[in-house]
Amino acid sequence: MVGALKVAVIAGEVSGDLLGADLVAALRKARPGPVELVGVGGEALQAEGLQSLFDFSELSIMGLTQVLKRLPQLLRRISQTADAVIAARPDVLVIVDSPDFTHRVARRVRAALPDLPIIDYVCPSVWAWKEYRARAMVPYVDHVLAVLPFEPAAMQRLGGPPTTFIGHRLTSEPALLKVREVRRARGQKQPGDARTLLLLPGSRAAEIRQLLPIFGQAAAELAGRVGPVRTLLPTVPRQEALVREIAATLPVSVEVTVSPEEKWEAFAEADAALAASGTVLLELALSGVPAVSAYKADWLITLMSKRIKIWSAALPNLIADYPVIPEYLNEVVRPGSLSRWLERLAGDTLQRRAMLEGFDLTWQRLQTQVPPGEAAAGIVLELMERKKPGR
Repeated sequence: MVGALKVAVIAGEVSGDLLGADLVAALRKARPGPVELVGVGGEALQAEGLQSLFDFSELSIMGLTQVLKRLPQLLRRISQTADAVIAARPDVLVIVDSPDFTHRVARRVRAALPDLPIIDYVCPSVWAWKEYRARAMVPYVDHVLAVLPFEPAAMQRLGGPPTTFIGHRLTSEPALLKVREVRRARGQKQPGDARTLLLLPGSRAAEIRQLLPIFGQAAAELAGRVGPVRTLLPTVPRQEALVREIAATLPVSVEVTVSPEEKWEAFAEADAALAASGTVLLELALSGVPAVSAYKADWLITLMSKRIKIWSAALPNLIADYPVIPEYLNEVVRPGSLSRWLERLAGDTLQRRAMLEGFDLTWQRLQTQVPPGEAAAGIVLELMERKKPGR
């Protein structure tokens, strides 16, 4: 009988939680015997059997000022997590995104358990800024699982750990695939038809407070330009109260939903979307929802902007390698600009067709022969075998 596989997994964001759960599920299919989990995660990993060491929403912090404000608590959580992993003596450690937290844990674990295989799922954005981080990872990360196709070459150029592009979980997400089918089958809106607008101001409280009032004003201006607009706002349960509080002050009526099913229904119905910069832009692109991106960065990040090497913050733009989604940042996030873009994207225009063409290219470049979870599980098991004592 095959013994249990003990996996330490640490995820600090909802997206990382989903990736970690997908990997664990694939590991269960790839080998006989039980899989035991230790670490930090959210609902998806807990559904796979993880008893999280603490509520991982504590790690959902935006901006350097918030990090500094909560630094003592974060340092305690880093120590707590590293100590728990070391005490559990797992067969492998998988850190998923959230590098400010997960990498500090990994360094401590590597110092105590030097032979433990450590895998980083989601390549840190070393290609965007702080390029030295790639080489700094080599002592404590054995392999990087990249979800973007250009990352292995970037890591090799910067002297980082071995990196493999395994594809993106979203390309095999059943709900997203269903949205693609629905949107392909629907007819084109005609002039005078009511438009459906999707507002996605982020999943962090600070993002929502900064962006949602502006998004609401943009929706109102859009309605003034094109006529009736139905406004949908899917959010996460932990931010529902805040979103409803702000939504009640907006100049438009907003339909707030919190379930994943309602989110994907909104994606299927939307004519256009206004979204905070982040993974959601890739969700929109792969779903085929034309979008405008907006973001208000932390003031310290703004001061450090000269160190940022990347030409765009929108993942579809980086994958397609040209500007597909328009982006607005900080002072230029204005309702007038956003509403005019939304007007062009919500109807049958050249701008909408060009964006959808870019989305098709993004989809093509993310395709892999093996689903991401299975590819990730294969690399994890191979690395564990290679690092067995005596090999």
